[in-house]
Amino acid sequence: MQRKDAAVFTFNGSPTAGLREFAEELKQTFIKNGYVYQDNPEAPRLVLNFISRDNAKPYRRRAKATFVISLLELEEMPTEPVKELYPYIVRALSNMMVSYTPGKGAHFLTLELGHYLEPEGPAFYERVYARINPIACSVLVIDNVFEPTLEPELWQGDEQTRALYRAGRKLAEWDLLPAPFPIETILPPEDLRHVKRLYGIGGLSYGNLSARKDERRYWMSASGVDKSNLSEIGRDLLLVKDYDEEKNAIILQVPPEVVPKRVSVDAIEHWMIYREHPGVNAIIHVHAWMDGIDSTQFNYPCGTYQLAEAVAEKIRRAPDPNRAIVGLKNHGLTITGPSVDDILERIDGKLLPQVPMS
Repeated sequence: MQRKDAAVFTFNGSPTAGLREFAEELKQTFIKNGYVYQDNPEAPRLVLNFISRDNAKPYRRRAKATFVISLLELEEMPTEPVKELYPYIVRALSNMMVSYTPGKGAHFLTLELGHYLEPEGPAFYERVYARINPIACSVLVIDNVFEPTLEPELWQGDEQTRALYRAGRKLAEWDLLPAPFPIETILPPEDLRHVKRLYGIGGLSYGNLSARKDERRYWMSASGVDKSNLSEIGRDLLLVKDYDEEKNAIILQVPPEVVPKRVSVDAIEHWMIYREHPGVNAIIHVHAWMDGIDSTQFNYPCGTYQLAEAVAEKIRRAPDPNRAIVGLKNHGLTITGPSVDDILERIDGKLLPQVPMS
């Protein structure tokens, strides 16, 4: 899937004194690399949103395809970047947070807790651009189409959903399903309603699980739910039927009387893997790491076609795609297996809770 719209970007808000030169240099770097700057475009691809410690005002997206990078000036580099910056990235409804300390460099933080530093020096603005570009050029696949056609015999789940329930409990025991900053405690009610309308999420939670149902369908955990209690069909677990490329949407089958939740944003990634590898019957994604694994090259956002393609390519090249472990740069692991239990047995005691950043 190629990006079809023009690579338009814009500024929102006013830069602080220390960000003015940074903003102008970054603007010229984006233009040099083929982006088009416009004032107040209707649906920009990328928004560079200037905020301050006292005013982390969000840019109100009018389209889901708009990515927002918030820029914050700090007098000193953050010593605990996740703890210090994560509230700002959520309050400003951003895909990435860039804190710039004049004379020292820029610290980056993503919603998935990826964080890394680009020190000032040669080619500084090209390096900053290279960190932002994978987000700006990505295509989100987060729309869901719900079909109330799930077979009655599956309304209470099956053997695969029960295996996912047990796996979610196990991952919780291993402390691999963090939710460090509940979104309800960070955003004011108006912004929280906006986020839910735009993305249909109920909270911040990490990790996802899926299990093949048959040749074309698979069960998957919902977005923003407690992964340690995957019990209700249509709300905690959903049956993915297909991906509609024309609509750029995931097709789901749900019970007719359930108000469904959205499926995990990584559904497109799992769809690609199941479609290509009939021997893969389960996939688990965790925000953890293992030594000696192959990793994707770019830090694409969750829920994008580009991240799904990058992971699918690594699975394809693995010695055994049916039992592969692939790293997602600055993010975590995607693990395939013939069953959910097989995956858990292979990773038990081998996971590193800290994802390396680069």
